[in-house]
Amino acid sequence: MLYEIATIVLIPLLILTIAAGINVRRVFSKYDKLLPSSGLTAAQAARAVLDGAGASNVMIKPCRGNLTDHYDPRDNTVYLSDAVYLSRSVAAIGIAAHEAGHAVQYASDYAPVKLRGAMVPVVSFASRASIAFILAAVALEILAFSAAFSQTVLLIGIVFYGVYTLFTIITLPVELNASSRAKTLLVSSGILNADETAAASRVLTAAALTYVASMAMSIIQLLRFIGLFGRRR
Repeated sequence: MLYEIATIVLIPLLILTIAAGINVRRVFSKYDKLLPSSGLTAAQAARAVLDGAGASNVMIKPCRGNLTDHYDPRDNTVYLSDAVYLSRSVAAIGIAAHEAGHAVQYASDYAPVKLRGAMVPVVSFASRASIAFILAAVALEILAFSAAFSQTVLLIGIVFYGVYTLFTIITLPVELNASSRAKTLLVSSGILNADETAAASRVLTAAALTYVASMAMSIIQLLRFIGLFGRRR
């Protein structure tokens, strides 16, 4: 029963996930045309946010790609994509400030971001291994191998997928907190006025919805796998 319910929920959730991704690009494109009164580029805004938060040791560098912006704690650097780094738009400044917010999280020893960072190497393996084990379990059943053995393989895959799901759950508050820090610092530093901050907030909210959708998809998929395990017992 759990498998059937999760499968039914998965279909509209998949549509919403795709819609969330499209919406991010739509909202970014809309506010990418709005220029801030400060006249700062996104890179300059990120620098001001970091300096204002006491994180002057964090570097800012450009990186290739579109919306590939991220903070890398390994070299303590905020990387801004080509579309963001030199842009003077409110949308780009919002994205840059969000990534600066991640750097501030590390600087202030924000526990959830440290936990997420520690999980990255494990999750990278677990996400791939989970699918491999689950597909192997299905193949073993088709080839009429021992039911107990295929169930064990499936269970291992579910455990790995559970690790990935936990990662998506931890990621959501980390992203929301980074956006909250970004909004506060943008206003306190005078980089954006109230109306401009509201526009940047819409960009960050649209981005946050993709993380909500990703987490929901992961939870439903995990329940689906658990339901499949229960059906085969």
